[in-house]
Amino acid sequence: MSNKIKLGVLLAGGCAGCEMAIVDLSERLLDALEHLEVVFWAPTVADVKYKDLEAMPEGAIDVALVDGMVRLDEHEHMLKVLREKAKVLVAFGSCASEGCIPGMANLFKAEDLLKQGYVETFSTDNPEGILPQPEWKEEGKYDLTLPRFLDKVSPISSVVEVDYFMGGCPPHPDFVGEAITAIIQGNLPPKGSWITCGKSVCEFCGRNPALQGRKRELTKEVKRTFEGAPEEGKCLLEQGYICLGPVTQGDCKALCTRVGIPCRGCGGPLPGVKDYGAKAVSALGTMLTDEAVKQLLEKYPNLVQLFYRYSFPASLLKK
Repeated sequence: MSNKIKLGVLLAGGCAGCEMAIVDLSERLLDALEHLEVVFWAPTVADVKYKDLEAMPEGAIDVALVDGMVRLDEHEHMLKVLREKAKVLVAFGSCASEGCIPGMANLFKAEDLLKQGYVETFSTDNPEGILPQPEWKEEGKYDLTLPRFLDKVSPISSVVEVDYFMGGCPPHPDFVGEAITAIIQGNLPPKGSWITCGKSVCEFCGRNPALQGRKRELTKEVKRTFEGAPEEGKCLLEQGYICLGPVTQGDCKALCTRVGIPCRGCGGPLPGVKDYGAKAVSALGTMLTDEAVKQLLEKYPNLVQLFYRYSFPASLLKK
């Protein structure tokens, strides 16, 4: 009998970028597979069907990773099935944990999104305005079906109980390796926790004034990312580029800020933070001058898209 940890991976409504983060472990993945047995990985990698998962006995999977958010009734169904089969279920990446970029769709009605995608786009040739239908009978005898498009995008915790959460869009392979090692060794935090180093992006950022032994300067102006080029080695926020590093988990080791790209918050909230966007606003309020605040409101008229870009659906669940 194998003593390997039985692993399952399910892609819900995502781009499979989180699964690429697993593959990007390269040789380290081969080392991990000495301790893991992949029993389900759909629909992207293994040639298995949903019915194969449904046929598994309860508790057949030791650890399941779910990437992608909930957009279709198919996602809801498979999540419920996987929850029955898995002893431990992990929301893997920002889409599964918080809804991520697709969650911005919750600012619009579902029917408006379908019309935009299938009727109103410039390149679409659909004069009859035909939209995808969940059920269709072709030639009067063939019953065809499509998953139903739900009204809202949701993180997977809106459908099933989640044991652990991981941030990142996608999680960096180094951190994925650390998380898998923690799973193999049984060195996990209490259930319901984020698997994280617990430190902010700023704590890993070489631009951080505190790590340079100097006092932080107040931000006097706000710039969009295309306005000028950031000065090398200086805090992006000090230079006016809105960076959410102070309130974001630093499991990525500050890769974006290292190359002059402000943190946008994909790593998820620091432990203990319930409302990521509100925390970001509070933090920036202590770092911006009054004039910079005015510029912020002028240059970013939709603050929801700025501060809740990765966490909008999750934040609504917590209200």
